[in-house]
Amino acid sequence: MVLESTVICVDNSEWMRNGDFLPTRIQAQQDAVGVICHTKTRQNPENNVALLTLASLEVLVTLTTDVGKLLTKLHQVQPAGSIKLSTGIRIAHLALKHRQGKNHRLRIVSFVGSPLKETEKELTKLAKKLKKEKVNVDVVCLGEDNETSEKLSAFINTLNGKDGTSCHLVTVPPGPALADALRSSPIIHGEDGYTPAANFGSGFDDVDPNLDPELALALRVSMEEQRQRQDEEAKQAADAGKTKQEVTVADSAGADEDALLRNALSMSVAGGSLPVDLSALSEEEQIAMAIQMSMQDSEMEETDSSRPTTSATDDTQASPLPMDSEQTDNQDLSEVMNDPEFLHHLVSSLPGVDPNSEAIRNALGSLTQQTKAEDDKKDEKSKK
Repeated sequence: MVLESTVICVDNSEWMRNGDFLPTRIQAQQDAVGVICHTKTRQNPENNVALLTLASLEVLVTLTTDVGKLLTKLHQVQPAGSIKLSTGIRIAHLALKHRQGKNHRLRIVSFVGSPLKETEKELTKLAKKLKKEKVNVDVVCLGEDNETSEKLSAFINTLNGKDGTSCHLVTVPPGPALADALRSSPIIHGEDGYTPAANFGSGFDDVDPNLDPELALALRVSMEEQRQRQDEEAKQAADAGKTKQEVTVADSAGADEDALLRNALSMSVAGGSLPVDLSALSEEEQIAMAIQMSMQDSEMEETDSSRPTTSATDDTQASPLPMDSEQTDNQDLSEVMNDPEFLHHLVSSLPGVDPNSEAIRNALGSLTQQTKAEDDKKDEKSKK
C-alpha cells in the first residue's frame, strides 16, 4: 500500500459563514475534512495527517495518526479574516519536510471557498516549485466562481504537467452534501484508483480486496466461520430451551397424575371407616390402597346388583346370608388381586393414570405380594 503524509488546509475566511452549503460552509467543510482524514488513515495504518488554517495560517495539528485529535481541533476553527492560499501551501510544504517517514509520499489537500488574491502567474510559479519537490496537491473549490476556478485549474495543470494525473481539482456546486460529493471524487479514490473498503461495502474496514485479495479472502472465510458458529450456538440454545420446556410439561403431567391418585385415595378412605394417615404412607402404598378400595367398591356393587329384589314383607322375613357367601366373596377378591392382567386393565380404566409408569407397576407388585401374604396367613389359620 502507498505510504503518504498529508496536510489538510482548511479555509477559515469570513466567506465560510455563507449558507449555500448546508448548514454553513464551515460546517460542511468540517464534515468533508473528517471523511478525508478517515480515508487517509484507513489506506495505511502508517499514514499521518496534519491540519492547517489558510486565513489565520496556524498549524492546528502536526502530522499524526490520531483522527480524534484532528477532528477536535477542526471543530474549534472559526471564520476570521481572508484566505492566503500561497502562504498556507508553503507552510504545509514546510510541515511535510519535517515528517518522520522519509519514504512517505507528500500531499496537500486544500479547501478554497473565497476569492483568491494571488494571480495566476504567482500560482503557476508556486506549482512549479512544488512539482520539483514532488509534492502533490488536491484542491476542493467550494462554489462556482469562474475566476477562482480558472486560477486553480492553471495551478493543478502545472503540477500535473503533460502526462501527470496525481493532482486533482474538484469543484463542488452549492448544495447540502459536500462530503458525499468528495466520496466519489479522485481525492478519495486516489491517484491509483484506490478506494477505502468502507466506501465500496466489502465489509472490511481496513482492507481493499483489489489490493490484497489473499487477506480479503482470509477475512471473508473467518467471518463466514464466525457466522456459522453463531448460528450453531443459537440453534443449540433453541434446542436447550425446547428440551427444558418438554421436561417441565412432563413434570407437570406427573404431578397431575400424583394429584389424581391422592384424590382418589382420599375419597376412598373418606368413604370407608378406616382412620388412615395418608402422609405416613409411601407413594406405592397409597396407590395400592386406592386400587384395593376401588376393587372392593366394585365387588360391593356387583353383589348388590346380583341380589333378588323382594317386597318389604319378604325382606322382614328373609334370612341373613349364609357365612359361605362371605367366604366366597373373599376368595373371589383374592383371586382377582392375584390376577396381574385384571389389575392392569382396572388401572387403565382410571382417568389420568398411566398404567405403564414405574410408580403404578411398583404399587401393583406390592399389592399382589400383600394379598398373597394375607392368603397364606388365612391358610395357616384354617389348618390349625
